[in-house]
Amino acid sequence: MELYYKNIRKIKESMEKNNRKRKLRVCVATCNRADYSKLAPIMFGLKADPDNFELDVVVLGSHLIDDYGNTYRMIEQDDFDIHAKLHTIVRGEDEASMVESVGLALVKLPDVLNRLKPDVMIVHGDRFDALALATSAALMNIRILHVEGGEVSGTIDDSIRHAITKLAHYHVCCTHTAEQHLIAMCEDHDRILLAGCPSYDMLLSAMNKDNYMSILETWLGEDVKPYEYIVAVQHPVTTNIKHSLKMFELTLDALISFNKKTLILFPNIDAGSKEMVRVMRKKGIEQNPQFRAVKHVPFEQFIQLVAHAGCMIGNSSCGVREAGAFGTPVINLGTRQTGRETGENVLHVRDADTQNKIHHALELQFGKKYPCSKIYGDGNAVPRILKFLKTLDLSEPLQKKFCFPPVKECISQDIDFILETQSALAVDLGGTNLRVAIISMKGDIVQKYTESNPKTYEERIELILKMCVKAASDAVRFNCRILGVGISTGGRVNPHEGVVLHSTKLIQEWNSVDLRTPISDALHLPVWVDNDGNCAALAEKKFGHGKGVENFVTVITGTGIGGGIVHNNELIHGSGFCAAELGHIMVSVDGPECMCGSQGCIEAYASGMALQREAKKLHDEDQLLVEGMSVKNDEPVTAIHLIQAAQMGNSKADSILRTAGVALGVGIVNILHMVNPSLVILSGVLASHYEGSVKHVISQRALSSAQEVSVASSFLKEPALLGAASMVLDYATRRIH
Repeated sequence: MELYYKNIRKIKESMEKNNRKRKLRVCVATCNRADYSKLAPIMFGLKADPDNFELDVVVLGSHLIDDYGNTYRMIEQDDFDIHAKLHTIVRGEDEASMVESVGLALVKLPDVLNRLKPDVMIVHGDRFDALALATSAALMNIRILHVEGGEVSGTIDDSIRHAITKLAHYHVCCTHTAEQHLIAMCEDHDRILLAGCPSYDMLLSAMNKDNYMSILETWLGEDVKPYEYIVAVQHPVTTNIKHSLKMFELTLDALISFNKKTLILFPNIDAGSKEMVRVMRKKGIEQNPQFRAVKHVPFEQFIQLVAHAGCMIGNSSCGVREAGAFGTPVINLGTRQTGRETGENVLHVRDADTQNKIHHALELQFGKKYPCSKIYGDGNAVPRILKFLKTLDLSEPLQKKFCFPPVKECISQDIDFILETQSALAVDLGGTNLRVAIISMKGDIVQKYTESNPKTYEERIELILKMCVKAASDAVRFNCRILGVGISTGGRVNPHEGVVLHSTKLIQEWNSVDLRTPISDALHLPVWVDNDGNCAALAEKKFGHGKGVENFVTVITGTGIGGGIVHNNELIHGSGFCAAELGHIMVSVDGPECMCGSQGCIEAYASGMALQREAKKLHDEDQLLVEGMSVKNDEPVTAIHLIQAAQMGNSKADSILRTAGVALGVGIVNILHMVNPSLVILSGVLASHYEGSVKHVISQRALSSAQEVSVASSFLKEPALLGAASMVLDYATRRIH
């Protein structure tokens, strides 16, 4: 047995020894001419160190398309063996074809990766092809080294780059800022290498070459002179194709009018590129003697063209990255490179919306001299990357870990948190005043705010938001946790959508108003909205006489007449949210005109406005005031004066009040005969004045089976606010298991 374990140990040690000596099998996958310029220096480095690395090359994407120059040939010319060529591009150059291309690559890559079995796959950048590569490798448990993660730009590429970052196990970044972004994205700092851009290794070594004139003449003609031509590279912005086409058209118009020799590269394969090529042909660029339109330039030649250009224009990353190494003046158009770090050689024209603006930028930049910038590298990226690859421990767990920032753990609860009061913000939109209150679970009004109700919609919404924000801020000081916002308003309300459908005449400009959305967006809280009469009924149900009562009716007697009906413990809204418009129950065929346009409604007899109207009539006829009463010249006559006169013996005032009481009583008898509640609650400022009259009318006119109903005046001081709060407190604290 002991011999057996010794043999096992020897085998294990031998395997570990062989593992240490084994070459690292690295797969470099390249999708297009741009990423090859960054990956080629790494590939040369890997190939030059055969003792430590075994290089596999996979070529896919636009490398294999004739329209884009069949750029796989330059990989072969660089003497690399291509181990797999995958045709993955679905033509169409629109959004759908990009998605289909990713899908096609995902279908084809597994066979290749199963055959090659790499230890590490190197993926570059932020292209949709690279996303397919990273997804395939991650799902097949292949370690991923991502080059150029952590950078920022202004297109869908941003999202793709960050998605690849989350899939990748190791990261090679180009700038300190990018490194900090990766750390902020919770990537393990030990797996991040700040190396600089690999293309800078080739750039900086090529800066002083003497054969650049032959390259310039090859691509621009024999009459070309250094620093007297323009390089233009512009690609579509996939998140706003229509705008990028317009910008490209303006760029071409500006270049034509600027009339300098221009080398223009065809756009990449992103959605919108086909339309951009059409724009080029529509403008006759390929026939214009001042332009040379090309599909591809080998990178080592392209950098010489950029280095000796009088200006570079477009939205390519080359303009904000590689061009800086030479100090070449650059005009960066639009948002495609927004957020990239740039040197002082770059002039941004983010709103490239006129030909004159682009033309003016050309006048400012063309022929300028700028100092060289090394933001993106110092020429030693590849040695750093190779050294980093040699340190990879393949015995480490493949599952990557995320380094989340430390979160303070709450070991014990603070007494203030334990005593925090669950509360609601309640809003009452009356005809005169706008009120907001912080109301606790027990119905206590912690704080109340009152302002005059503005006359216009805009002013009213602005004031509601201002008051709610103020109240929500104060709630912290009162140790209250706001669970939501409840709104009580006059008129017909759709509570499901939080919309005021039609308002009363007392509140102007208050029809088809969405209250829920602006308040919820501003406070980030749930919002409930209902009619003020319904809110009064809800207040009684939670805090008042209606608590524990299955069937009751609340009648509000204030400026108008309203109310709410609770049947089988549920508030009745009706099919069109018009239930419980109690003030508009008709009690007389030929009665006084009501504000609703009808005649003989309860509201036309018993509301505060109706009583005020009658008080004014008496006052105009000098029949209101009795001995001991007075009304100042500037004092408005109100219902209170009518009540005071009746109490002091004015028979006419008393007759009006008795008529109003009878009208209200008759209306309530009608309610009793329709819904047969066990309780009627009179609410509002006039409730106590009407209670006796209502009870008398019920005893005289109601069916005997309905006379058993109880009638009580509400003891709640703020029914509208309490009802608005109850919507929040009942629903926000409900738990569904």
